[in-house]
Amino acid sequence: MHEPHSPTLRFRRLAAQLKQGRERSELTVSQAGKALGWTSSKISKLETGQTRRIVTSDLDKMMDLYKIEDPAKRQAMHALAKDAKKRGWWSSYKEVFGDQALPDFEAEASVIRSFEGLVIPGLLQTPNYAEALFQGGRYTDANDIAHRVEARMARREILTRFNPVHLRVVMDEAALRRMIGTSSIMGEQLKHLLHMAKMPHIDVQVLPFAEGSHAALVAPFSILEFPEQMDLPIVHVGTVTDSVFFEQPKDVARYSATFGDIQGTALSTTQSARFIADVLTSLESD
Repeated sequence: MHEPHSPTLRFRRLAAQLKQGRERSELTVSQAGKALGWTSSKISKLETGQTRRIVTSDLDKMMDLYKIEDPAKRQAMHALAKDAKKRGWWSSYKEVFGDQALPDFEAEASVIRSFEGLVIPGLLQTPNYAEALFQGGRYTDANDIAHRVEARMARREILTRFNPVHLRVVMDEAALRRMIGTSSIMGEQLKHLLHMAKMPHIDVQVLPFAEGSHAALVAPFSILEFPEQMDLPIVHVGTVTDSVFFEQPKDVARYSATFGDIQGTALSTTQSARFIADVLTSLESD
């Protein structure tokens, strides 16, 4: 089981505390840099997370300047700096996830709200379904596909760990109807989906074709929320070449509103389970 630990979030938390310390000391970025003998750019990059590492001596100098003297506080900030240097399991799959890895944020998420229009969401996919999905793309090398399937299955651990993430999924009916692989693979996938939908921390809702137009006729997206108040929600949108993250509150608010709209339009979780079961029955009778 992978450690529920996000180096990126740990450093962001540290950066936010350093910025708060500077502001409480009533120092500008330029004044802090001058006092430490650094450029203001160095301070700014640390506070905005553009720099992902900080050496112990530099952290001590900043805490001294900002008069952060409580031993417990200093120890906690050093722990954050140490955690930020650790490599997550996803670092072995950089060619799969890209520079900004979605699992880096999923690791510490408490709630994930996700919309998917065409395929079963990655966190709820079976290995055979994921393999068939990748075979339909440009990644036709068997070893490459196996590596990608392995990476996708590793992400699923956040659903089965102690204190799992609460996953709220809304998917279009097209995700259930599109034949990925064989009917046997689809049947296995739908059974797995029904099994996961019974879990108390997983909500699955279906948007049937009969609803017609809806608010999420856009690219699939996920909204990740975190237990620490300092860690603000972010939105992830997957693209053909990379992942895009939106962090500005106004952007997150728009996606949250969209998710709320489609959640209200979709079938209830109970109705959705019946709908998925009907699709499975139809598939098995063909």
